[in-house]
Amino acid sequence: MCRNIKTLYNFEPPAMDDEIRASALQFVRKLSGFTHPSKANEAAFEHAVEQVTAAARELLESLVTNSPPRDRTEETAKARARSAARFGDSRRAG
Repeated sequence: MCRNIKTLYNFEPPAMDDEIRASALQFVRKLSGFTHPSKANEAAFEHAVEQVTAAARELLESLVTNSPPRDRTEETAKARARSAARFGDSRRAG
């Protein structure tokens, strides 16, 4: 699947509409192979993004868990640490 699509469920604060739409856009881009569709395909592309956004929002709102929500700041820090360990600290380059 697309590496740019992030997990949006069970975070505090919850995923915002723009995050859900961004994930939907990445999904549709991956499926279609278009980063920017032609004028002929633009309406179908945008319709697909809206449909996937709605489905994703519905999914996120209907899921149930007993585990506490994860903190976005902590998860971001963990991801950066994993990336630095894997690829090196990019702030030192240059």
